[in-house]
This record gives sequence, C-alpha cells and structure tokens, in this order.
Amino acid sequence: MNAPPTAQLLRTGLADQIREFIVEGISAGRWEPGERIVERRIATELGVSQGPVREALRQLEAQRLIETLPNRGARVRAFTEQDLGEIFPVRAGLERTAAELALPRLAGRMGALEEHNRLLAEAAAGDDLVAQMRLSIAFHREIVETAGNRLLMAVWEGLGIELWTTLSLRLHHTEIYSKSAEHAALIEAFRRQDPDAPKMLHDHVMNYAP
Repeated sequence: MNAPPTAQLLRTGLADQIREFIVEGISAGRWEPGERIVERRIATELGVSQGPVREALRQLEAQRLIETLPNRGARVRAFTEQDLGEIFPVRAGLERTAAELALPRLAGRMGALEEHNRLLAEAAAGDDLVAQMRLSIAFHREIVETAGNRLLMAVWEGLGIELWTTLSLRLHHTEIYSKSAEHAALIEAFRRQDPDAPKMLHDHVMNYAP
C-alpha cells in the first residue's frame, strides 16, 4: 500500500490523516486482527514524528478499532459478531436523523447523488468491490453533510464506517451489487420530498448488518 506524501498529510491535521491511513490499511488487510501496529514504523514510512501517530492510535482506540495492551503496544482488535451487530443500528439511526434534517435541502444535491450512484453502478458492472464500497459510502456521506449538523457529521465519521462495512463484507459476504438500485430509489424519494425517505435510508443501512 502506497503511503500518502507528507505534503498531502499536511493539508489537515496530521493525526487525522494518519488515522485514515491506518484505517485504510486495516480495511485492505495490511494489518489483520491481533496484529501489532508499530508506531515507530508508521512514523518512518510517512516521514512524520511519532507524536501524531500516537494521537492517531489514541483516536482509533477510542473508536474501538485497536487496543493497547500493557508491554505489547497497539494491536488491531479481534472484531466480533457483537461489534458488527452494534455498529449498524447506530449508523442507521444517525443517517435517519441526517435524512430528516437534509430532506428540505437535498433538491440542490441531486446531481451529486446521481453522479455517485452512476459511478457505483459502473463499479458494480466491473466487479470492483473496493470501488463499490467507497462510492456507496460517498453517497451516504453526501446526505449526512447536507444535514448541516457538525456534531452529527463528526459522530458519523467517528464510527469508522468504511472499516466496519469492509468487515461486514468480508465476514458475511454481504452483497453490494444491488446497492445502486436502492440508492436510485432513495434519490427518487428525496426528489419528491417523501416523508418516508428517512426510514427508507435507515432500512437500507440495516441491510449491511449481520
């Protein structure tokens, strides 16, 4: 996996960028459950000091993605069925609230939602599972951003959605190829300001749950 250049890391907080780098590594299988994440090695690879790496690891521990054991350092958690069973109802609830807040504003975002979904359909046709996952999450992020609630956005981002979705796909072989059809139905519901659209989004997210 290619490390992002330091210049790219400097665009926002180093710790946040490093956290994203580690999450992508776990999602891609670079670090498996139980495997140690070496702070010094990441700092060297990215060309940064160990301070922001340490902060990124603290954030990931707070998100329950890694654990720090005495005298053993940071390791990727061994994710359980219970973890997966708990994360998706929380995500679904957040996105339902986001859709309720965003519904009056989504008319101006139809083009962006349709473009995300067009690319998702193309990725599905090409059997590119990684692209499908990222484009699907981008679609959902568009809705959450449109809600205009910074706290809700921060909590949603803090769930580590890309990683948990990847784990669900890996462990349960959750199918994703039909998601573009579900997204198309959501777009039409948003377009007509359907009051049932938030519940539709909630149920759509729960389809990822084990």
